[in-house]
Amino acid sequence: MDLILKEITDGVGVLTLNNPARRNALSLELCDQLVSALEEFKAKKVPVIVIRAEKNARVWSAGHDITQLPKVHHDPLAYDSPMEQAFRCIQNYPGPVIAMVQGSVWGGATDLVVTCDLAVGDETSTFAITPVKMGLPYNASGIMHFINRVGSNIAKEMFFTAAPVKAGRAYHFGILNHLLSSREIEQFTLDLARTIAGNSPLAVSVIKEQFRILAEAHPISPEGFERIQALRRKVYNSGDYAEGIKAFMEKRKPVFKGK
Repeated sequence: MDLILKEITDGVGVLTLNNPARRNALSLELCDQLVSALEEFKAKKVPVIVIRAEKNARVWSAGHDITQLPKVHHDPLAYDSPMEQAFRCIQNYPGPVIAMVQGSVWGGATDLVVTCDLAVGDETSTFAITPVKMGLPYNASGIMHFINRVGSNIAKEMFFTAAPVKAGRAYHFGILNHLLSSREIEQFTLDLARTIAGNSPLAVSVIKEQFRILAEAHPISPEGFERIQALRRKVYNSGDYAEGIKAFMEKRKPVFKGK
């Protein structure tokens, strides 16, 4: 099944998440196809990419496919996991990647949106980052995506509460560059992409890479890095993590014990 639909129109590449039956969950297979599609467009020198769901989607993406999370004692968001590879492919794409969002965005899919260079949403869009609902240890690179996009204070609130951020507040925070009505969003986003595509692709690519390097210019000591890894291991080896997955599979509220 094509979990990612590909189209090129007027120099703009459009990638559509295409698994509504699973609420466009970021499964291993969908992430692999997203990486392949981006690599294909890169080879074709497509200057701008738009990532979207089907028109008027109620759920843009449900986030990481929880049924595919590794069990206790394994890092659920390891560097070589398909979702992390997809995020890096977006960051390293030699042109802007724009998220066009209609509907709710959950968990890792919110990370995908803030990893994109720009985001445009309509009035139905909401954004929630939900690892604490699962007892899941989020990784440092993902947390930095949010800090770089919305700042530390808002990132903390989003992670600590796991509450959905509505469209207007998301625009105010800077998750969204533009907030449009559902009638306008498609035309506006494609016009924005075409405007970018009309500029020097080399200059845009180099400026994007400079933004990436500068955004990641946060030195960390080897001791600090090891401490982060140890903190994350404490969570994914915990009873809370096992309970979070078990409760999700049993469709009930988890009972966390903090250990």
